[in-house]
Amino acid sequence: MSTAINQTMIDKYKGNFLKEVVDNVEEGDWVKMCMQCGVCSGSCPFGPHWEHPPQEIFMMIRANKREEVLSSSSMWMCTSCYNCIARCPRGLPITHIMHGLATHAKRTGLMPKRQPTADFGTKFWNNITKNGRANELKLGLALYFKDGFAEGVKVAMAQQKLGMNMLKTKRMNPMEILGGHGIQDKSGFHAMLEKAQELEMARLQAANKE
Repeated sequence: MSTAINQTMIDKYKGNFLKEVVDNVEEGDWVKMCMQCGVCSGSCPFGPHWEHPPQEIFMMIRANKREEVLSSSSMWMCTSCYNCIARCPRGLPITHIMHGLATHAKRTGLMPKRQPTADFGTKFWNNITKNGRANELKLGLALYFKDGFAEGVKVAMAQQKLGMNMLKTKRMNPMEILGGHGIQDKSGFHAMLEKAQELEMARLQAANKE
């Protein structure tokens, strides 16, 4: 599916990555407004650790560096602190653009392999959409043992104090391994998610028919 979407994007936009971003990335049309002042990068608490800081990502989009942008780990570094948005002299919604680029990278299958933020996001989404509430025990186990049993035991032992504190404060229940708690109207919740996905797909299809 992602391979087909990626090829569709390549065929349609023919080297115009900026137009692809405008049509398919949340708030992507704002990329054209970046004046390369660097305030966003200087304001970001993770600034020194970015592979490409935000203003560099925007410059790369304009330069049609599609593969380099979508395969970068940069968008996945965003913690949604909103410092960049608060301080941008042109009011660019940089946080939303970063998340939109990450979503587009995943949709096209170009995001970095074994990207930890994407991996956590997928596990959390699958966890919370099952019953409408987070099952902390199953989520924790999925994260601890994602690299194998031995590594999972090592991580669990290192985090045992955190686990005990969660048990004491009733933030985690051992019985959740059997299924866990959930919302009352699960069918309505799942129908809402399906409708949201349907609307998003329709939006993307409409954008790519223009």
